[in-house]
Amino acid sequence: MIDLRSVSFRYLDGPAVFEGFSWQVRAGEAWTLLGPSGCGKTTLLYLLAGLYHPAAGEVWVGGERLERPRPRSGLILQDFGLLPWATVRQNAGLGVQVRGFYGPDGRHAPRDEAASALRTQVDYWLERLGIAELAESYPGQISGGQRQRTAIARTLALQPDLLMMDEPFAALDAPTREALQAQVLQLRAERGLTLVTVTHAIEEAALLGEKVLVL
Repeated sequence: MIDLRSVSFRYLDGPAVFEGFSWQVRAGEAWTLLGPSGCGKTTLLYLLAGLYHPAAGEVWVGGERLERPRPRSGLILQDFGLLPWATVRQNAGLGVQVRGFYGPDGRHAPRDEAASALRTQVDYWLERLGIAELAESYPGQISGGQRQRTAIARTLALQPDLLMMDEPFAALDAPTREALQAQVLQLRAERGLTLVTVTHAIEEAALLGEKVLVL
């Protein structure tokens, strides 16, 4: 599923974040990236998402060399990445809206029936994640856990096979964090997702990851 081959990366003239780094993840595995601030966890996630490009080496995801963001890869950011002027439903449907321009392969517009199926997925995930009644609310009107559920709905509506999360529960209270952790694990098992999660917490790394990469 994921194959990093001798990857090197640095920011401008700074020191190397990665130098000749190789790593493999099989389809369906759950990995957590653990380490102190500034060690390269989020950088690695952005390399896997196609948002950063290595100075040397290759990143392969799903059997293809990664040269641009991959449509079937889902990324959930630490700050949720929600538009404050858009409703919960609009935020959850943002990826579907973009997919409507570029299609499932990221290059060609989809057929009308394919786009309609994706829109149906938005409503399904709002209901599944327990936020359907908040569909017309704005991010500033809902809790942190509800904002995180909105971000998860936006990602899962695109039917990804790879889900990447950057400290998704760090800002949540303990009961909400535990409930969402359990929900993500359940969804991963149901969908056969490959999961890569960045965390600072050893307990969370052990809970969410079958395997842990320490940086």
